[in-house]
Amino acid sequence: MSSDKKGTRAGTRGPTPAATASGSVPSAEKAHQTPAATSSTTDVDAFLARVKSMSPQTTTGRGRLVFAMDATMSRQPTWDMALALQAEMFHAVAEVGGLDVQLVFFRGAGECRASKWVSDPAALAHLMTTVQCRGGYTQIGKVLSHARQETEKRKVNALVYVGDCMEEAVDDLCGRAGELALHGLPVFLFQEGRDAAAETAFREIARLTKGAWCAFDKGSADQLRALLRAVAVYASGGRTALQQLSTTREGVGARLLLTQMKRD
Repeated sequence: MSSDKKGTRAGTRGPTPAATASGSVPSAEKAHQTPAATSSTTDVDAFLARVKSMSPQTTTGRGRLVFAMDATMSRQPTWDMALALQAEMFHAVAEVGGLDVQLVFFRGAGECRASKWVSDPAALAHLMTTVQCRGGYTQIGKVLSHARQETEKRKVNALVYVGDCMEEAVDDLCGRAGELALHGLPVFLFQEGRDAAAETAFREIARLTKGAWCAFDKGSADQLRALLRAVAVYASGGRTALQQLSTTREGVGARLLLTQMKRD
């Protein structure tokens, strides 16, 4: 979000037509990059505990994950960080069965786009480097509706959303989250900062979909990397796959998740 927008997002604004409109999301266009946020140990522990509490997922073949990001103006640093870390998701599931990822982003005046499904980090990196962040309001409702449409066509195993605020009607978002819950699609929300309205909405979306919420502060690249890898492995093969990944050199995220499982 631009600085002008951040100054007015505090909760006095109601949903905009662009923010709450439903419908198909167009294919992705060219855009730009951004670094990400960080989280406290308590938030990470809570997130991992939430993932652990979910019913074990079993999948056959490749996992499918929708990777959605707020691409409004203030998100450029987070976008750059996510770009640098996105390859971790693919590397983490290389031995599990693979992962197909679809990038979804919103920005500007009602623009919300979805890429084609890709199966390697170079392809996703290319898509992300073509996206330039622009000012605008959040369109999380469109992201949730798009994820529902995708999983109705072919099962999507997880939706990851990265953003810092929420400027839509919470009841509308919860209704769309409920639709995802009916399709068994969990939403994992990574929030930069601690905007109160966003936290309330994100926590409820996670609760309704049996997903998880985690807050990040600027500079938590290592924690974001570990969590993205953990969710990717969950999407691809469930807890059994996490155990297998934990025995490899690149299994730091999986070992972190399994440690939390043992504690609880």
